[in-house]
Amino acid sequence: MAQQSVIVIGSGFAGLSAASFMAKAGWKVTVLEKNEGPGGRARQLKENGFTFDMGPSFYWMPDVFDRYFAQFGKKVSDYYRLKRLDPSYRVYWNDGFTDLPADYEALQQVFESIEPGSAVRLDRYLKEGAYKYNVGINKLVYKPGLSFTEFLDWPTISGAFKLDVFTSIKKHIARYFKNQKLRQLMEFPVLFLGALPEDTPALYSLMNYADIKGGTWYPEGGMYAVVDAMYRLAVELGVEFRFSEEVKSINTTGKKVKEINTASNKYSSDAVISGADYHFTETSLLSEKARSYSAAYWDKKVMAPSCLMYYVGLNKKLKNPVHHSLFFDVPFEQHGQEIYKTPRWPADPLFYVSVASATDPGVAPAGSENIVFLVPVAAGLEGDSEELRQKYFRMIAGRMEKLTGESILDSVVSLKTYSVSDFTADYHSFRGNAYGLANTLRQTAIFRPACRSKKIDNLFYTGQLTVPGPGVPPSLISGEVVAKQVIKTIK
Repeated sequence: MAQQSVIVIGSGFAGLSAASFMAKAGWKVTVLEKNEGPGGRARQLKENGFTFDMGPSFYWMPDVFDRYFAQFGKKVSDYYRLKRLDPSYRVYWNDGFTDLPADYEALQQVFESIEPGSAVRLDRYLKEGAYKYNVGINKLVYKPGLSFTEFLDWPTISGAFKLDVFTSIKKHIARYFKNQKLRQLMEFPVLFLGALPEDTPALYSLMNYADIKGGTWYPEGGMYAVVDAMYRLAVELGVEFRFSEEVKSINTTGKKVKEINTASNKYSSDAVISGADYHFTETSLLSEKARSYSAAYWDKKVMAPSCLMYYVGLNKKLKNPVHHSLFFDVPFEQHGQEIYKTPRWPADPLFYVSVASATDPGVAPAGSENIVFLVPVAAGLEGDSEELRQKYFRMIAGRMEKLTGESILDSVVSLKTYSVSDFTADYHSFRGNAYGLANTLRQTAIFRPACRSKKIDNLFYTGQLTVPGPGVPPSLISGEVVAKQVIKTIK
């Protein structure tokens, strides 16, 4: 019997994952990638002696990475070394800062110092979070989300109320913590990555469990070390990569993909997995009759944020940097509204700062500092000009200077900006989003765009716009989920 073949479009985390699982199953796998190397949004930027992770910088849920590599008979340590960060991160308020220690008992003491009695309540909160994590990450996210019947096993039904899918995480957190700072600490993972806390199911308190109990880690060399590991594994499994080869069209005949066209080649295969932007694949690569979803469907989707990012090199060392810092010195509410409810460029944004050189000196020249600034902004914003970007850089760097007591703006020797229009140009990102669809109840599991085309029998989807959702661990899982569907469907 001839070896079956699959084309994977895109080499982000989900595409790399799907490619490796297909190769493991004995398929001939070819990956077509628009950009000149693997990684998608997790690409690497090297400039003026500095090495930046262009995308994700938090390494959470190490168990998901361990499980991924274990399925190929490998260990994470075969490819990269991990260091647990302590503190996990620092939060700046308008009246000082709070470090979140890696040690749980030390963290409880921090909570207790902010709100007496909160240490015990944190225990209870995380006990519930552990249940959600174990059910959510070990069971629910590995389902393809193609039918309600997938969720009709008794443990899922009996645990539905314990999973808190019908309560908002904002209300859930408020039951445990009264102090505004503690509430913001617990709300930040969903606000930055998914949706307003009042619109996010309390199921996502599993993110707090992942943060506090699972820890925040750093792969030596940066998050790109994970991309490189997954790429090397795929090559070891026999996956063929074609870089700088953008797919221009997917031609169909009846209910089958007939041909995949790039600027330089034509390909045919038994199956196609698109890890490119789902909306782009549907609206730009497929004919109208081959699309699963209408323009009206996409128009109603609630997007997670885009980003305004700065890759900055300083010609000096900072006095007391930590790897991850969150700047919550302004109110949550206004910026949240400007991202999700009344989309506009924010007046006074929250922002995040990564100083990777505080952990890994190799990412900056000697005596220098490698800094990434990130401002969450609404997807789809217009007016993304260099002038606007520079205005925001001066604003947030100035606030950092004020809160840390250290000068930054006069020490910048390297600066590259990245925002909405770049996400669109580089990744064909729908509305220039950075993270995919917001984690609302109506966009969870079976309510997300399906991982299998409704019109074309051998066309499948992986990545942040389909199941299970945005983030690096879900992308690894997405590739596994879709590969199982292809193998099961294409005989």
